[in-house]
Amino acid sequence: QVQLVESGAGLVQAGGSLRLSCAQSGRTFSTRAMGWFRQAPGKEREFVASITWDSVETYYAQSAKGRFTISRDSAKNTVYLQMNTLKPEDTAVYYCAAGLGGSSPHEYDYWGQGTQVTVSS
Repeated sequence: QVQLVESGAGLVQAGGSLRLSCAQSGRTFSTRAMGWFRQAPGKEREFVASITWDSVETYYAQSAKGRFTISRDSAKNTVYLQMNTLKPEDTAVYYCAAGLGGSSPHEYDYWGQGTQVTVSS
């Protein structure tokens, strides 16, 4: 069984930075793509970024390009989301996920519990 645990939640002022981490336990980390999604109150879960199993390719939502960076450390079984120049509209619960990859939540079969990011104006 694969388990994902996010950390790095926090309250930050607009323009600030946060780094989210997602630690995975289980035996298939190295063969799964990893993604970050977010969900704001009253809104659907949306894609933020993903990275292929070999870290060769990364993909970003338009809202994240140039500000967020996804990376993974296979030795530590951890994926990261570095978020810079945060905006109030980035406020959401952020989820990491493991699966086939892509921007659709349906492509991921394992999910973390979510971590709250709040950006004040």
